[in-house]
Amino acid sequence: PVTAGSIVVPLGHVVGNEKWRGSELAQRLQGKVRLIFEDGLGLVDFHLPNRTCILLISEADLVAGDEFKRRLVKFRNASSLRGIVIVEKTPISDQYYLGVQKLVVLELGMVLLPVANQGEASQLIIQLVSFCVREQGRERGSNPLAGRQRARPAEPAVLQALQRIPGVGRAKALLLLQRFGSIHGLCNADCQQLEQAVGQTVAQQIYTF
Repeated sequence: PVTAGSIVVPLGHVVGNEKWRGSELAQRLQGKVRLIFEDGLGLVDFHLPNRTCILLISEADLVAGDEFKRRLVKFRNASSLRGIVIVEKTPISDQYYLGVQKLVVLELGMVLLPVANQGEASQLIIQLVSFCVREQGRERGSNPLAGRQRARPAEPAVLQALQRIPGVGRAKALLLLQRFGSIHGLCNADCQQLEQAVGQTVAQQIYTF
């Protein structure tokens, strides 16, 4: 069986847990990334290149009880991988979201990204895979004399996710993506870097969120 840490994912690929085969999320990933299903991923839903993996908490998981919490804690304790938690924050699951946020961000120290549905989740995964490809290109020593690539238009799902942060509207979401390149880059920014982009008050709100 595939265990956390033993899997190597080539650039542009995503290894998905067999349980997601046939889901809306998997269908939306097809054609955008090379999606391969494995049966032995255990706690992880999707493995990305760059030793990053996705743990996806669906609306059904939130409503069903605390099993997803045990899964998150178990992953955090057992793995050296970088885990990103994507949570379906819908009108039905919204009441559980603050508790999940407290557990994931404050107690487990992991990155948490809220999405409205599986379509938004697929857009975020595609963006994270693209980020891995760009990072790999930089590490291989791309031509320092070449101009910076023009930023691609922001995906609507990514913009919507950023606009769920208190104090961030469409204009600030675009500014943040332009400045930090991706949600991944934004999550790794410190308070001072955020202040330079959007000012002290909003920076503090983003950092706390």
